[in-house]
Amino acid sequence: MANRPARPAHEGVVTRVEQLTPHMVRVVVGGAALARIEAGQFTDHYIKVLFPQAGVDYPEPFDMGAIRETLPRVSWPLVRTYTVRKWLPEAAEMWVDFVVHGDEGIAGPWAARAKPGDPFRFMGPGGAYVPGIDADWHLLAGDESCMPAIGAALERMPAGAPVQAFIEVSGPDEEQKLECPGDAEITWLHRGARPVGQLLVDTVRGAAFPAGRVQAFVHGEAAFVRDLRGYLRLDRGCGMDQLSVSGYWRRGMNEDGWQSSKREWNEQTEREQEKAATV
Repeated sequence: MANRPARPAHEGVVTRVEQLTPHMVRVVVGGAALARIEAGQFTDHYIKVLFPQAGVDYPEPFDMGAIRETLPRVSWPLVRTYTVRKWLPEAAEMWVDFVVHGDEGIAGPWAARAKPGDPFRFMGPGGAYVPGIDADWHLLAGDESCMPAIGAALERMPAGAPVQAFIEVSGPDEEQKLECPGDAEITWLHRGARPVGQLLVDTVRGAAFPAGRVQAFVHGEAAFVRDLRGYLRLDRGCGMDQLSVSGYWRRGMNEDGWQSSKREWNEQTEREQEKAATV
């Protein structure tokens, strides 16, 4: 099968690094490359961050098309997907928050070691969701991986809009201060030793839903996203036009494995839930 054309890669530079919580690091990116991208239309803008592999010499200027044509696949940069926490076009500045668990993974350890002046290569951004003004109320639910998107969504809520946000983190020291112009009730859930998403699903299922049409944003670990998608579709009668749902990651898989199976997982989930809806 022919490779898909590579999207252009942008090269920014790390301007500062902030330790937000024990396991969350913010990398602020600047540079001339940011003037060439468009962001801000959506609150779930995501980028594909490129991590060069050790010992591989890449062509200069850095070009993903040339890399794919001249290097074997095993030498291509590793790709990890991250939400843009904040985009400041007037400053040509982009904030990207990373969950860090020691030396686990690729992106987290890089963020823990990042320093001003480091190159930051990425593709994108993409995106699809923004809080709508026609919803009677808004539901936001996710784990740590979704916190940047939830934070961005809260900041863009219509003034006075009713919002229920449920955010699951490992413990109280992982909470962050989040701002919202809407009438937001933010519930922090501390899972402790429980599996990711279990407490979140139970809490959302047990929550009292306000009257009216909801717009829901549910992102994070794939299994709990699937469960809440089914709850909102089947139990609460939400149409897909009311939902933004996506599994950012899947327990037991790295991003390469998850992205290769994500379409099949989503299609199977949709078939099962559509079948259940007709029973």
